[in-house]
Amino acid sequence: MTGVLVAKIVRELERYYDASAEEVAPFVRACSGEPGEARESLLVRESTEDESLELRLVLPARVAEAEARAWPELTLDERCQLVEGASHFLLVCERARAGRSTTQLELELQAEVDKWLVLSRGGRLAPEHDDALLDALYGEPAYLHDASSVEGARYRLANRLGARFAKHLSKSFARKGRHRDMRQALARFYRMSQEDKLRAAAG
Repeated sequence: MTGVLVAKIVRELERYYDASAEEVAPFVRACSGEPGEARESLLVRESTEDESLELRLVLPARVAEAEARAWPELTLDERCQLVEGASHFLLVCERARAGRSTTQLELELQAEVDKWLVLSRGGRLAPEHDDALLDALYGEPAYLHDASSVEGARYRLANRLGARFAKHLSKSFARKGRHRDMRQALARFYRMSQEDKLRAAAG
């Protein structure tokens, strides 16, 4: 069944942020292409008639069709694509529900934070494992777009700011056992405007 695992992650993020989205599974499509070449993407189109949104979350076939129990079998890249797709989908749905817009930069920044949040199990990894995760996510990421391109600049900025905010969450809250305070900080961050979110992430 398509979309089972990404639906699980959407529900997890909904609980962290007290947000809500449509049931994601009907919007998930498995993309064709050679393994390793197909990438996650959220396609959004606004209807000119009633201003409704048409969404399609495209994921590599192995990721889209993964069962919930298959999480340990996925590579880090596949897990990141799952979290990124879930993060994008939830933020678009939540912003639409609240009558607010979002941008590609905000989507990417939020996804960078959500990757750490989900993969660290809500900041509950041992410090040495958390350090390894932070380095894997933000140390030397590979980019598909050149740094001089609009997309390349956006992804690099989102990664850099996401890294700063994730490290702040880890060191200021998670490693001190302040998980309730961390959830409150995450909820505030989630509802900020893009400008405030960029300032908060930059520290």
